[in-house]
Amino acid sequence: MDDRRLTEELHDYLFAIRARVHGELKELAREAGLTDTQTDALWRLSRGREMTARRLADLLQCDASTATAMIDRLERRGLVRRVPHPTDRRAKVIQLTPEGCALRDRVMEHTTAHSPFARFDHESRLRLHALLREAASGVEGAADAADAVDAVDAVDAVDEEQQ
Repeated sequence: MDDRRLTEELHDYLFAIRARVHGELKELAREAGLTDTQTDALWRLSRGREMTARRLADLLQCDASTATAMIDRLERRGLVRRVPHPTDRRAKVIQLTPEGCALRDRVMEHTTAHSPFARFDHESRLRLHALLREAASGVEGAADAADAVDAVDAVDAVDEEQQ
């Protein structure tokens, strides 16, 4: 197989994996009464680091007003809360509530159980992790590369929790 065909097929596989994972999450989101974007926000907020609405908007690739409206809806459902930023008095940090953590745990368990990588042994997942991390670090734009690496790190964190 020549390099061009190989690259095309790699992209085909990435799109197929994305579609599979997205389909699984969409079903879970529907059951939980969430939109796809709200489910994505829970996933991103579950990483444990402090996140402002602006950072969440950047990760979700939406404008700040869209992220704010979504956070408002999640807050009304009791899934997130806004707390003062520890160093910036103008900003608020978005945190998961205990109810949000429970739903996030359901999302993580579902994603792990239906992962297209579940059939691989640990060593194979580590090799794939290294390759995907390397590919993500080549993404143009530092922010895009960091976000792509964040996504890979999320998968790695789930793998570590399984051990």
